[in-house]
Amino acid sequence: MIGRLNHVAIAVPDLATGVAMYRDRLGAEVSAPVPQPDHGVTTVFIDLPNTKIELLEPLGENSPIEGFLKRNPFGGIHHVCYEVEDIDAACRQLAADGARILGDGKPKIGAHGKPVIFIHPRDFLGTLIELEQA
Repeated sequence: MIGRLNHVAIAVPDLATGVAMYRDRLGAEVSAPVPQPDHGVTTVFIDLPNTKIELLEPLGENSPIEGFLKRNPFGGIHHVCYEVEDIDAACRQLAADGARILGDGKPKIGAHGKPVIFIHPRDFLGTLIELEQA
C-alpha cells in the first residue's frame, strides 16, 4: 500500500527559529511559510535529495499540535507521511483492518494540495501516520 516517504514533520514552538536552524546551521533551502487553516498549522518545507522535512507551527487557538507542544515544549517529530497510489482504497483497507482514521474519516486536502488522512498513533506503534495521495 505505502510508497515512498514523502516527509517527516517536526512540530516547533517558533517557526522562525526552526527555519533559521535549518537554513543557517545546515545550509538548507527552506520554503516560505504557508498558513494551513484547515489543519491549524503554518508550514514550511525543507527539500532534501530523497524526501522533505516539514516544520509545523500552531495556527490559531485550536491547533492540533498545541497539545503536542505542551508535552514537548522544545518541539519534536510529530508525524511521518507516506505516499499511497489510491487514498480512498487505503481508507477502506485501513478501516476494514480496524485502524482509526482521525477527523471525520475522509481525506482532506493537505499542504501539497493533495488528499491526505491521518491514522491514530495507537494503531501504528505510537507514531502518527499521514498518508498522501501520490
